[in-house]
Amino acid sequence: MSRRAIDIVVPDLSGKRALVTGASDGMGLGIAARLAAAGAEVVMPVRNQGKGENAIAEIRRGTPSAEVSLRSLDLSSLESVAALGETLRAEGRPIHILVNNAGVMEPPNRQTTADGFELQFGTNHLGHFALVAHLMPLLRAGRARVTSQISVAAWRGAINWDDLNWERGYRGRRAYSQSKIAFGLFGLELDRRSRAGGWGITSNLAHPGVAPTSLLAARPELGRSEDTAQVRLIRWLSTRGILLGTVETAALPALMAATDPAAKRGALYGPNGLGGLGGPPAEQRLYPPLRSAEAAARVWEVSERLTKTTISTA
Repeated sequence: MSRRAIDIVVPDLSGKRALVTGASDGMGLGIAARLAAAGAEVVMPVRNQGKGENAIAEIRRGTPSAEVSLRSLDLSSLESVAALGETLRAEGRPIHILVNNAGVMEPPNRQTTADGFELQFGTNHLGHFALVAHLMPLLRAGRARVTSQISVAAWRGAINWDDLNWERGYRGRRAYSQSKIAFGLFGLELDRRSRAGGWGITSNLAHPGVAPTSLLAARPELGRSEDTAQVRLIRWLSTRGILLGTVETAALPALMAATDPAAKRGALYGPNGLGGLGGPPAEQRLYPPLRSAEAAARVWEVSERLTKTTISTA
């Protein structure tokens, strides 16, 4: 089956500083490359320096003049997140675009972060929450747009308030869904609080649909010695243009949310095909678990307590 070409126009971003987490491969690399090609200076915080250097080389093959640089970041360590915040604050340069893209998905057995949190909740949500907290002065100075990458997994499920760290009865898929629901609620609450407090930040959400990224591929460090049957099926369908997107098209909703002048604050962007699995990017209705402002405020307060950070505007 032939696949119809899907793309968007990214506006001129000359003079803008953008930061993209998870930019060493996959969708994150695609997002960083497009931002750099549009003229933005792109900061790529990575855990693996070698992968980061390879990513920069790939970006420069497409855009020789690209202004891209690496920083060190492990979102599963609050100490690492704080160190990156300190480094960037010392540089003193406003951040205009922040794409919170990095994530981990469904370790077969429960794992924890350096700080003792369930790995998905701690990395996908708490690490990014703390990152925003540490970058607030720079985000305010740049009147930044913050785009947080969630997942179709946030369409259903719930936050396990009685056991946020899944210490009892761990279920990888449910824990992943929780991490993305919490992250989405945070992104929406960030926009509400910015609007109410006049912080100058706009925040929205994106999701990539379903595409053959590395999330479900072999990841020995997550306890997966080989690709899952799910990712093999995803690759087969994607290659044939059936329902699903590609790694390239999966990056487009976040690009639209982060750069399109018409993109709305407090909105969700994702593929507009059947079930939101693939297709061109467009605004979508908020998933049911993301619609409670009360739950979002609770996520915010719990996250401040767990990360020992406060998102301050002082």
